[in-house]
Amino acid sequence: MDPVTLETGRLVLRPFGPGDVDAVYDACQDEDIQFYTPVPVPFRRQDAEKRVREEWPEGWATDKDYILGAFRKDSAALVGSYCLTKVSQGVYELGYWAVKAQRGQGYSVEAARALCDWGWATLDVHRIEWWAMAGNTGSRAVAEKLGFTVEGTLRNRGIANDGKPHDWWVGGWVRP
Repeated sequence: MDPVTLETGRLVLRPFGPGDVDAVYDACQDEDIQFYTPVPVPFRRQDAEKRVREEWPEGWATDKDYILGAFRKDSAALVGSYCLTKVSQGVYELGYWAVKAQRGQGYSVEAARALCDWGWATLDVHRIEWWAMAGNTGSRAVAEKLGFTVEGTLRNRGIANDGKPHDWWVGGWVRP
């Protein structure tokens, strides 16, 4: 599928481009992003380049991973990364991270809602899942505001960047 651009009242969601490498690199220096999301630690500039130039465009080309950067309309500042990833037929996972300085202003709910609305309208989706490491209360708050039902906690679901197993929360949002 060709990448899309979405707009909300305060944001433009668009594919990341080569000019966004520095912003992605800077954002991913945040300890919370490095702990709660699957990014390499340390996160190097080469990691940002590979994602922006290769991995994220490939997701669109293969119809498996629809990743958009959210940028503020008033300043063009990067707010975060928002994606829908195909899990199985009709099931997608919503994933996101937000730039530390942009958190707590409602941008993640706004961006994720726009992406999910696009997914409901465009993709063959009957369920969107959300997963977060237990303790990531910011991610959980966004998911709950979007309408996800937290369905449970999976014990020791994954190994985090600290090398230890952690519990994960899982939620679902079924077709409205």
